[in-house]
Amino acid sequence: MKVVIFGSTGMTGVCAVEAALKKGYEVRAFVRDPSKLPEDLRSKVEVIKGDVLEADSVTNAIEGTDGVVIALGTRGVLEPTSDMSEGTKNIIDAMRAKHVKVVSACISAFLFYEADKVPERFISITKDHKRMFEELKGSGLDWIAVFSPHISDDPSRDIIVEVNPEKSPGRAVSKHDLGRFLVDSLTESKYYKTVIGLCNVPKA
Repeated sequence: MKVVIFGSTGMTGVCAVEAALKKGYEVRAFVRDPSKLPEDLRSKVEVIKGDVLEADSVTNAIEGTDGVVIALGTRGVLEPTSDMSEGTKNIIDAMRAKHVKVVSACISAFLFYEADKVPERFISITKDHKRMFEELKGSGLDWIAVFSPHISDDPSRDIIVEVNPEKSPGRAVSKHDLGRFLVDSLTESKYYKTVIGLCNVPKA
């Protein structure tokens, strides 16, 4: 299995790269700045330097792969943006052109909320996550939309996974477990074309 991971220098993306390597996959890490990829991973992956807003570099990264992970983020910046949804559109267009069918994407659990219940400072970024989700839903691909709650630095532990839930099953998930799920779900057809709610099992 050969996968390309977009956003692979973010906290979730790095964990997805590690999870894919652990499964023995060939990994392409799509990055704007290769120096941000941890050194111990750099020699184990094919590093592709590019920008998700540049369609050509996205198409080159997807060619010859079997699956795609989208772990795009804004590094904590909450200003209005369309970068994540425009990047997702470019990824989907390239997947169609190169006949790659399966994509998992990390999106915000705020999409479970009524629009007026989203905390004000997250409204702009949630709007872009919503646009990302619309791109996936209309793609015709085997997409998995992971509506992630707060992503923590906690060590890995058991997770709760719900398919097409009404609300998030919990308030937080470890970046390690989220990254691993994004990779594992690519080969789990029961998750195709579904929204996933997931969280860590609460500590006793």
